[in-house]
Amino acid sequence: METEVAQKEAPGEPIAYAICSMSDIPSQRARGFQLVRLDENGQEKPFNIVVVRWGKQVFGYENICPHQQVNLDWERNQFMDPNGIRLMCGKHGALFEIGTGTCLDGPCKGDGLTPVPLAVLDNDICVVGIPLAEEVDDDEEEITSCSDEGGGV
Repeated sequence: METEVAQKEAPGEPIAYAICSMSDIPSQRARGFQLVRLDENGQEKPFNIVVVRWGKQVFGYENICPHQQVNLDWERNQFMDPNGIRLMCGKHGALFEIGTGTCLDGPCKGDGLTPVPLAVLDNDICVVGIPLAEEVDDDEEEITSCSDEGGGV
């Protein structure tokens, strides 16, 4: 199932795509999103990401373990280690620091997750600077401006 995104623009700022509200992810939890990005030729490509919320901060990474390019979640939206303080690859047990994506332990120690730039705009978590394919509802209005509430990475 793909996540619906909405485009947000602010003059002079990179395009931001809202993927969910801050309240959709409880603090100290992670959630996966199945998005579609546009490559340099405008072709649609799957873009699976994980977003971690830690208080007012959000961190985003591609949902791909650097060890064998498998998804991190061993069950849908199960990304955190048993202590709830690191991201964990469900297949090999690699542990990743939430703030940097660096692998601290496991078969890919020293490697890191690929970061996804995020910002919190109008209390929405947005992917910033990466062109995404949008699903546009005929009844929906396009959001053309937003304010930055901080907390982004």
